[in-house]
Amino acid sequence: MSELTEKKCQPCEGKTNAFNQEAATHYLKQTPQWNISGDSKIITRNYVAKNFLAAVELINTIAAIAEQENHHPDVHLTSYKNLAIDLSTHAIGGLSENDFILAAKIDRILDKE
Repeated sequence: MSELTEKKCQPCEGKTNAFNQEAATHYLKQTPQWNISGDSKIITRNYVAKNFLAAVELINTIAAIAEQENHHPDVHLTSYKNLAIDLSTHAIGGLSENDFILAAKIDRILDKE
């Protein structure tokens, strides 16, 4: 598993710059199940749960991790079991290491399903 899972998200109050495409691509190699947006500002992972209740349980588990890390994704549930999880550091309008830390921790959960 990625060393990112051993890290903790750091507070970001807009005092750092968002990753450029090169930096984002470097981190993406550690979270290969995620896709990066064309503008390199968001990473997304899609996941199909077993059913509606399983999807809701996953959302709740992701929410608990997000609260621990104080870094919150956008989670979309469609067609009763399809999840799309978007990560971006809103304070800087793009990606930071926090997004990839949380992505790696979410992967740990989804890969067990």
